[in-house]
Amino acid sequence: MKTLLDGVVVLDLTRFFSGPQCTLLLAGMGAEVIKIDDPRSGDPTAFAPPFAGASGTSFVKQTEHDMGLAYLKRQRGKKSITLDLKSKAGIEVFLELVETADVVVDNFSSGVMARLGIDYASLAKVNPSIVCCSLTGYGQTGPDRDAKAYDLMVQAAVGLVGLSGTPEGPPAKAATAMSDAISGVFAATGIVSALFHRQKTGHGQAIDVSMADCLFSLIFDEPIDCYRQLGLQPRQGNRIMRFSPFNVYRTRDGWVAIGTATAAEWLALLRAMGQSELPTSRPELLETSWRISNNGEVDALIDAWLHDLTSAEVLNQLGQTGVPCSLVRSIDDVLAWDQLRAREMIVPLTNPLSGATVQAGAPGFPIKFSHTPASYAVPAPIPGSHTDAILAQRAGLTETRIQQLRADGVI
Repeated sequence: MKTLLDGVVVLDLTRFFSGPQCTLLLAGMGAEVIKIDDPRSGDPTAFAPPFAGASGTSFVKQTEHDMGLAYLKRQRGKKSITLDLKSKAGIEVFLELVETADVVVDNFSSGVMARLGIDYASLAKVNPSIVCCSLTGYGQTGPDRDAKAYDLMVQAAVGLVGLSGTPEGPPAKAATAMSDAISGVFAATGIVSALFHRQKTGHGQAIDVSMADCLFSLIFDEPIDCYRQLGLQPRQGNRIMRFSPFNVYRTRDGWVAIGTATAAEWLALLRAMGQSELPTSRPELLETSWRISNNGEVDALIDAWLHDLTSAEVLNQLGQTGVPCSLVRSIDDVLAWDQLRAREMIVPLTNPLSGATVQAGAPGFPIKFSHTPASYAVPAPIPGSHTDAILAQRAGLTETRIQQLRADGVI
């Protein structure tokens, strides 16, 4: 079966996480992603810690074949070439590649593509149907468009850090690079949408993706601008302002997450706790607004019930009653979870230099298509390994010209 993006050619100028996350998804859906790096500096994650190789993972290289773990995860399914975009000859070659490409993706700082002479306006003159996507911290417009940002700064800027943690504790970032990951997903969605538009109209377009915009659009689903009016602390910990109970709770041997969003779920939880008659004497317990305002008292009822139960016992009891509940899994527990294994969401990772599987896993493709299967079957490429073939096939360069470009340090 053909893949969803079969025949789509993507020129990938991205680095670190947000951009590579975008092009990883496109590669998983079958696009030919051609990763382009500077011949002198290369990809900043290819040989940076933590390393993965035959001797395991480490912050120090243990063998000559060790490669950066982030590179091995994020560059799967892609091809790799080197090209100096700061040179006139390199730009000429890039424009020749653009002639037969469908998409160009970058995550340079705002204005860099224009200074290089390869912004959308310039590329559209070469290929009017080209789709260009730029990912930046704060977007291509606005007063902060030139501010440098990594994920932590974006999380802090849009309020996630200020909203995370407990009311009595300090602000906290999300455990992973959420704005990078989310903006990469939004960018891939935008690119596929633009390709669909092009199929209908024949026209390409520019896509401006801001990490801050993407993360804020998800955060602002919650009425965080109304917390003060509602008498709520900005940092709610594991709770949510619309439901109660909604928290993590200690059991005899661990932790579980329990939440009720409907009256039926709350009544089912009371039955499981042996407290089904409690609302008769305390009718306020049936009111969601009262429970939200008195979360501590609600949590105390649940804590008392869980005191002598194991996490497995709680999961079994609540599973039978339809009350949403989950174990709070450690990373080891997550990697052993049958559900993720059944969905092929934990896949082996290969080091292309050694050709061997490393002692680290990677995420599988998260969307399951019935007719156009998606996967990351091909490992990350050896940096620059496809340069000659791509330049010959995609840009039509002769072997003599390729040799001259290499001699001049352009590739």
